[in-house]
Amino acid sequence: MDFHNASVAKPTMYESCREMPGVIIWYLCLQFINMFMGIPANIVVIWLIRTNKGDSSTSDIFILQLAVLDVLFCLTPPLELVNILYLTSDLPWYVLRFFYGIKDTSPLFLACICLDRYMAVLHPLTFTELKDRNHRAVLATAVWLVVLAYAAGKCVGSIPDFDRVFTVLILATFAFMVFCNIAILWALWQSGPGRDEMHPVKKRACRMVLIILAIIVFNYFPPVALFPFKVYYTEDVFRCYIHYLAFGLMDFSSSIQPVLYLSKDKLVLSAALCCRGKKKAPVSTSNTTQTAL
Repeated sequence: MDFHNASVAKPTMYESCREMPGVIIWYLCLQFINMFMGIPANIVVIWLIRTNKGDSSTSDIFILQLAVLDVLFCLTPPLELVNILYLTSDLPWYVLRFFYGIKDTSPLFLACICLDRYMAVLHPLTFTELKDRNHRAVLATAVWLVVLAYAAGKCVGSIPDFDRVFTVLILATFAFMVFCNIAILWALWQSGPGRDEMHPVKKRACRMVLIILAIIVFNYFPPVALFPFKVYYTEDVFRCYIHYLAFGLMDFSSSIQPVLYLSKDKLVLSAALCCRGKKKAPVSTSNTTQTAL
């Protein structure tokens, strides 16, 4: 009987993908790089936002929530490694699926940051009127409720077609972020009246927005491009290859995003928005756009 039970034991995730282990090994290496790089970088971001009250950005409330979320997610690689290589129990999957759900919905905070920057550049007067209100805190709270509800649903693991929720969410959020950044880029790219060349500050800001857009595409385009066509892959190819490829690149955003923040991109964009604000609203907008990013 013992021999029979051993012979039909449930294989580990790595054993079930023994025919194509390369992507899993790459994924685990990326996750540990993410842990050792992402945790300290995000902690520094949290510390800077909490201590630099005098030079805060209107987007900092969303950046802070995103950094907290990424720190939580970056704690999972040790459990994930043990679970993939050695464990066959369902219990670790409940824990991991909850944290996966948290990471799946992290683009919602990025979308909030993009919306805040979009309003600052394209609608500076409206941005000025809303600057001192509590709508950002309310929005951040609402996003956290969605994050926790989604994570709880994913943790259960038995809700029919729940993976389609992620597909719709990532498609909609990705499209929204790309739209906002392209609109910001177009607004900054336009030269002032009577000028043949763009202002050097705006030129630097355009380069930074291009970098942000490239990172969004690099991190979030793979699941957007691959997951809607899940039915066309074999089960093994999707489970052992496509799944880990897409989520490996998406999860690495937990390191890239804080590094981008620490590169002081918000100061470059603030200067560019200040120039635009002075042109559109010389009395009040110039002061507001200095804290837009």
